[in-house]
Amino acid sequence: MNIFAKNLREIRKKRNMTQAQLANKLGVCPSTVGMYEQGRREPDNETLKKICYMLSVSVDRILGLRMDEKKDLEEIIDEFTQVFKSQQSLMFNGKPIKNEDREKIVNAIRVAAAMAVLDTQK
Repeated sequence: MNIFAKNLREIRKKRNMTQAQLANKLGVCPSTVGMYEQGRREPDNETLKKICYMLSVSVDRILGLRMDEKKDLEEIIDEFTQVFKSQQSLMFNGKPIKNEDREKIVNAIRVAAAMAVLDTQK
């Protein structure tokens, strides 16, 4: 399996997305995404850009071109989310945080990060 195939599968799964869901967003057949992940086929440049956009990841990251260990913001948020959701007895103002409130907090962080990224691209 090539680096792109491995990274595509890993990142897609981290985003809790099925092959069929990604294929639908890309406008391709689910089997096409499957072939990408098996290393039997590679996307053209336009499709690669769409994949990166849909998965909120850089082309460098998905192609394995990153030369240093810097992480994408999405990776950092994913790691935070895993730790945040696994913590027992988290409190806010002396009250336990419910699971649905944890989801709201994580979603708010994702929205804020996306807005910050868009703001820096102006």
